[in-house]
Amino acid sequence: MSNNSQVPTKVQYEEQPKPPFYANLIAGGIAGIIGATTIFPIDMIKTRLQNQKVLPNGQRTYNGALDCARKIIANEGGVRALYRGLSANLVGITPEKALKLAVNDQLRQILQGDAKTITIGQEVLAGAGAGFCQVIATNPMEIVKIRMQISGEGGAKASLREVVSELGLRGLYKGTAATLLRDVPFSMVYFSMYARIKGYFTDKQTGHISLGHILLSGIIAGSFAASFSTPMDVIKTRIQVKPKPGDPTYNGIIDCVQKTLKNEGPKAFTKGLVPRIMIISPLFGITLVVYEIQKKIFAYTHNKNKQ
Repeated sequence: MSNNSQVPTKVQYEEQPKPPFYANLIAGGIAGIIGATTIFPIDMIKTRLQNQKVLPNGQRTYNGALDCARKIIANEGGVRALYRGLSANLVGITPEKALKLAVNDQLRQILQGDAKTITIGQEVLAGAGAGFCQVIATNPMEIVKIRMQISGEGGAKASLREVVSELGLRGLYKGTAATLLRDVPFSMVYFSMYARIKGYFTDKQTGHISLGHILLSGIIAGSFAASFSTPMDVIKTRIQVKPKPGDPTYNGIIDCVQKTLKNEGPKAFTKGLVPRIMIISPLFGITLVVYEIQKKIFAYTHNKNKQ
């Protein structure tokens, strides 16, 4: 395998049949389900850490990710408690990942046109479009998931039906602005970086790239994008959580930022950073491996049927 010493400024794609848009939607949905199920317990821990408030005496409920996992298992019904909210996640992750991955691919093809290469600017724009489109599925899924994840924390465990009924249609889209401000920049960084790293590992003569290198590309890109977007994820989580008695309430993004800075300082915006990286990196790594495999299968089948 021949690699360049530097990440290329343009990505040369191998000439290969491309699957239709509907096939990419199916592949993205299946890949999302597999990836999300694999890492869901870490997502539970991330949500709890981002939402916890430091008491006036300096005490806190959880002293890090491991302590959080231990207390959830011990106090809320065993290991199964780490999967609370998975049902909502799976209902939403299918259209979310389908839209995110398929729209990104479709926009890349449109923006690249007949050119042999795609520019970094076009990749960033395609990622932005994908991040924008996915929010229609992301926001309802995440607000329901978050409320189910928090519900077992010293209170009754809410079911999927109870949470959806309480929120109503309008409530399902609470925090949409914060979700957009997280997901659009995330996708801009993630997809452009993933394509560059993937291009670096791709053999320029044969167009071959191993599944291991696809996984590594997804993990590296996911780590950077997750770090970049964590402050907005903290804000989104706090806006969407149902406040308990005594907890602060937030009237939008600016109010949340101001109150969080005043009460907890700038470090509060990095809460859950490590668990978030541990979620995003393997989630997108696994998802993209599954997605790329399915794309090749769909492309081969589609073009064979046309012959």
